[in-house]
Amino acid sequence: MTGAADLFLGVIALSVLVMAVIQVGALVAGLRLARRVDQVSRQIEQDIKPLLSNLTAVANEAARTASLAARQVERVDQVFGEVAARVDETLLAVRQVVGGPAKNGMAVVAGVQAALSAFKGIREASRRRRNLRPGVDDEDSLFIG
Repeated sequence: MTGAADLFLGVIALSVLVMAVIQVGALVAGLRLARRVDQVSRQIEQDIKPLLSNLTAVANEAARTASLAARQVERVDQVFGEVAARVDETLLAVRQVVGGPAKNGMAVVAGVQAALSAFKGIREASRRRRNLRPGVDDEDSLFIG
């Protein structure tokens, strides 16, 4: 039995040696993988830092632009408010300037119309009186003597 026992002991020793070699290989592969992951993470970090700084700059510029746009909108709103107020003031002044003389002009026109109507009424009244007097000739009424 010693021969068979020695053979089994040799197979066990060889198996343990193979397992140890495999474990050492796995440990070396694990270390290499860890170094590679660390190297890749450093590379990604180096590549992303400028990208993040660019994104930060873009975000800051966008915030500044939005702030400027808001100020411009406020200015435009203020200008339009001032323009509207000035237009209202101008229209009021125009109404006052044009309205006063226009009222006076209309009063003058109404006065002239009333005077013309009065003269017309006097003329028609004199015609009616002439037509009511029988036998008076138009030429006789003009005769002086």
